[in-house]
Amino acid sequence: MPSPLRPERRFPLHVHISVMFTFLLLLTGVVLGIFNYGQTTQIILSSSEKLFNRIEQDVRLDLQGTYEPIRHLLSLLVDYPATQAPDLEQRLALLKPFSQSLNDNPNLASLYLGYSNGDFFMVRPLRTTALKTALNAPDTAAYQVWSIEHDASSGQPRSQSLFFDQSLNLLGRQDNPDETFDPRTRAWFSSARGDEGQITTEPYIFFSTHNIGTTLARRSGEDAVIGADLTLAELSATLAKHVVTPHTEIMLFDAQGNAIAYPDSSKLIIDDQTARLIKAADLSPGLGALLAHPPTGSRLDAAGRQWIVARSSMLEGGPQGLQLALLVPEDELLVDAYRMRWQGALITLTTLLLCLPVGWLISRILVKPLRALVQEADAVRSFNFNFPVGHRSPVLEVDQLSVSMARMKDTLGSFFQITDSLSAETRFAPLLQRVLFETVKIGQAQAGLIYLRERDSDRMEPHGLVINDTSQALPSFAVEGHDLHDPLSPEWMKSLSNADNVVTSLGFEQAGDLQKVLLALECPRVHLIGIRLHNRHNETVGLLILLLTDSGTQRDLDKLRPDRIAFLQAVSGAAAVSIESQRLQAKQKQLLDSFIQLLAGAIDAKSPYTGGHCQRVPALTLMLAQAAAASQEPAFSGYQPTEDEWEALHIAAWLHDCGKVTTPEYVVDKATKLETLNDRIHEVRTRFEVLKRDTWIAYWQAVASGGDEQPLAELRNATLAELDDDFAFVAHCNLGSEAMAEADLQRLRSIAQRTWTRTLDDSLGVSWEENRRQARTPAPTLPVSEPLLADKPEHLFERAESELIPPDNPWGFKLDVPRYKYNRGELYNLSITRGTLTREERYIINHHMVQTILMLSHLPFPGHLQNVAEIAGGHHEKMDGTGYPKQLKREEMSLPARMMAIADIFEALTAADRPYKKAKTLSEALGIMATMCRDAHIDPELFGLFINASIYKQYAERFLDPQQIDTVDPSSLLLKAGLKG
Repeated sequence: MPSPLRPERRFPLHVHISVMFTFLLLLTGVVLGIFNYGQTTQIILSSSEKLFNRIEQDVRLDLQGTYEPIRHLLSLLVDYPATQAPDLEQRLALLKPFSQSLNDNPNLASLYLGYSNGDFFMVRPLRTTALKTALNAPDTAAYQVWSIEHDASSGQPRSQSLFFDQSLNLLGRQDNPDETFDPRTRAWFSSARGDEGQITTEPYIFFSTHNIGTTLARRSGEDAVIGADLTLAELSATLAKHVVTPHTEIMLFDAQGNAIAYPDSSKLIIDDQTARLIKAADLSPGLGALLAHPPTGSRLDAAGRQWIVARSSMLEGGPQGLQLALLVPEDELLVDAYRMRWQGALITLTTLLLCLPVGWLISRILVKPLRALVQEADAVRSFNFNFPVGHRSPVLEVDQLSVSMARMKDTLGSFFQITDSLSAETRFAPLLQRVLFETVKIGQAQAGLIYLRERDSDRMEPHGLVINDTSQALPSFAVEGHDLHDPLSPEWMKSLSNADNVVTSLGFEQAGDLQKVLLALECPRVHLIGIRLHNRHNETVGLLILLLTDSGTQRDLDKLRPDRIAFLQAVSGAAAVSIESQRLQAKQKQLLDSFIQLLAGAIDAKSPYTGGHCQRVPALTLMLAQAAAASQEPAFSGYQPTEDEWEALHIAAWLHDCGKVTTPEYVVDKATKLETLNDRIHEVRTRFEVLKRDTWIAYWQAVASGGDEQPLAELRNATLAELDDDFAFVAHCNLGSEAMAEADLQRLRSIAQRTWTRTLDDSLGVSWEENRRQARTPAPTLPVSEPLLADKPEHLFERAESELIPPDNPWGFKLDVPRYKYNRGELYNLSITRGTLTREERYIINHHMVQTILMLSHLPFPGHLQNVAEIAGGHHEKMDGTGYPKQLKREEMSLPARMMAIADIFEALTAADRPYKKAKTLSEALGIMATMCRDAHIDPELFGLFINASIYKQYAERFLDPQQIDTVDPSSLLLKAGLKG
């Protein structure tokens, strides 16, 4: 018999890697190269540290050798008897020892004495021609003696210079009459007077020689200070000898950061307007970086290079000493280490080139399956789950990865297919059914049940049941709701109160209210998989229950594997998010709808004259829209609103008058022509009363003067009757209940010409704003005669600049804006020919449409609600383009906007809660609307639908008083509207 096939042997990945690296052992050269480079670098850095210490020691000794002899010299000269001499002749005894000291110490620039009375004696060697020229000294002069003496009686100073040759023979004298030098003002003098020992000043530039130096001084006796100017030029030469590499930076600087010594000493002095020492930081970027940001170690990055740095302090050179800074470029210092590193790299590269062919052959064998897996992973990343499975690999781990990749691809494909189907469902009830069907399918279960949490309680109520791929009615199976923490709840449900999933088995006795489900499955025992549905805050939103019949085979255990439970939990997580999102969206819509109705109710409550208007118009608009959607007429055949369009119409109808929140109530509620916040007819009545009192007073004055009482009484009675009649006429005009004829206007103007006398200042007790308006005209001298009905300048209210609507406004508003915001002139208001509103007040009321559109346009509506402003903002437009605020024509308006116009007009005509007008009956309101239809003010097709579909009847039965519902003749209405021949 043939031997059974043996499985192909596969080796772990580390075996293949070991074989490959056997041929690459020469790569240890890289490690050796790195090690050698590190060791060489360490040696060089250690040697450089010793070198730095030696340089520091040399500089320190050089400084000490420069300062120490001068200190000894001052100690010897300080007790010389001539230092205490009172005049120049006796002080010249110091010339010989001073000149000898200057010859012995070439770094000394001068020796001098300062006295407490202001006298000064200095010996200076004339070593350069430039110095002789500057001092006007003879060519053969070797020394200058500068003397300042003060006259004992007058105290006047005398300054003179004496010049001597090398043999100390006097060559000449020179007076300095303008000399102002006083040693007592110098720091070296005051410092030495206050110190028992020697003092050293900070380095500075000598005025006459422009050399860098310092001053050493000490007190001589009680009244004198001896000093020496010491040049530090030799320090730069010392530093130049210690330049390690071509670009080494070495420098001495003082506590103020001034450079004192530098290899290139010509850079130390900046001679612009006055000579000054250069700052150490300005000599080179590396030195600047070292001083600005001292490193913690011995390395510094600056000027694009890395430096090895050292820094130390010197006690010599001034009160605060000097500091030495040394910077050496690392690449110059480690040039030998770099050379060895590149040699090692070259050897390593050669070894790698020799190993490449072998490594390439092995890697080709190993990488081929991995490349296939990469392509497969890229396909999964692109959500392409149909990519072919990669090749098997001889490496065990890679082969296992390939198998896992195939399983993962299948799982992800199923997961995304399910989540896509869940996210595509926008309705809640079908979403629950989809969740059940999909999870039952992938769980290979025979039944599924979903519970949802009720509000904020812990009670779980059943919301869906699937048995054998069929949706079932819950009441038929008596499935009950339970509280998660109720002791009487099923054990599996209580377990889900603190766990993400539960897997258990249920017999018929333990099934509880699920027994009818088991009977439908015809199975006495089931496996139950319970999964807790939670939201983003880990709050339980529901439970998903899967029931699998217990067949007693291995297949049951495969369905209950942890990986399958994890997959079901992942799918249920996506389902929970979808459920929670749907619930949140529904709550947001409810909140928005409640807020909209709250705003509409607030608008209605603002004015008793429009109560209920914002609530009735949406209902009437919805009736008309439903009739249009159901109509078979060609004009409405294309009107089949989606759910989103119904929502947009609903919101627009409720918010169609939201701009009224900006309209003043006293304008909307203006019942008489003179009414503002109060009815000004009372003010006019008072003037008539004043005129009547004036008539009586004139009568009694005439009688008292001896006039005939009978004719005076008749004149009095005639005048009083005329005033009463005139006021009755004015009061009637104020009502605005009927149109005014030209004769009425003429009589009104005639009455206005009657005058009355005012004796009180009308600017007292009024607001500052009214005072400002009164200031437009000069105040009259009291008493003053005024018209009985006046149009005064203070009756005109200017319109603010922000309230003007430019012709090119982005919303397309086309409104004739009156010049004034209010005109409260009495004659002007009483002369209104129709109604009670002036042109300005009608504009304010009409302006609520502008505000409505602006308010709705600024709300961040989602995309499907973007036309809310257009629908709500068009209900005062007319089909012929004479409406407001945009003067749109019929073809420029959407069908819902035209519906809103009809609903708004019909509601306004039939409203019974407006005390300024009597509600119209059905026939009256529809007759007016028929005329408006004929005049192209409302849409004819929609008005025909409004009549033919008896929408007015539906509305009347729901909202109108029975007394308003009278007989309507649809045919005559259509005929009157021009819709029927």
